[in-house]
Amino acid sequence: MTVLVTGASRGIGAATAEAFAAAGHRVALVARSAEALDAVAERCRQWEGDAEPFVCDVTDADAVGEMAEAVVAWAGVPDVVVNNAGLFEPGGLLETSPEAFRRQLEVNVVSAFLVTRALVGGMLDRGSGRILMMGSVASVRGYPGGTAYGAAKHALLGLARSLREEIKGTGVSVTTLLPGATRTASWDGTDLPDDRFIPPEDVARVAVEVASLSGRTVIEEVLLRPDAGDI
Repeated sequence: MTVLVTGASRGIGAATAEAFAAAGHRVALVARSAEALDAVAERCRQWEGDAEPFVCDVTDADAVGEMAEAVVAWAGVPDVVVNNAGLFEPGGLLETSPEAFRRQLEVNVVSAFLVTRALVGGMLDRGSGRILMMGSVASVRGYPGGTAYGAAKHALLGLARSLREEIKGTGVSVTTLLPGATRTASWDGTDLPDDRFIPPEDVARVAVEVASLSGRTVIEEVLLRPDAGDI
């Protein structure tokens, strides 16, 4: 199975790429940092699966088109696309600039639209595939101090739900993962203990399990929270 993961250079994306590689799958790693992608690729290659980095700004339509062509030339149309690229910049409505608002929409939502649009046609022609969207608890509830991020993650869930209805019955499924606070670099500097957070490896494990189901079953949405509840 060939799996494409965006935002694969760190955090949940890197953990997801490594989990798929550990399960024996071929992984296309997509992000902007060549150095970070190379490091993840090396860790993936320690397992049975192959891994190849593809440097790309997933908010740029032309760059996404070129990346998609390169991935298909490398390993064919992916069986799984994990739209994980994301950006969180804290700020309430009055503290968030229009530029910051647009930036978070671009990284969290537009990227998923562009990557999915570039690859879903091949999946539909083949009659199989899975698209995973990395949403958030912020996709289903609002948080003070996270205006742009909450709007973006709500929009991502809306995109996933609409796409699911559009391609239902084609053999191509859409799943949205909705993790709560996950211990990634976004939380560096926090005074909270690690046990208040979801390990990124747990989110990755769910992604692999979702992708391992038969084509007769679709998990549309998965909500994950820290055991002690939201932060």
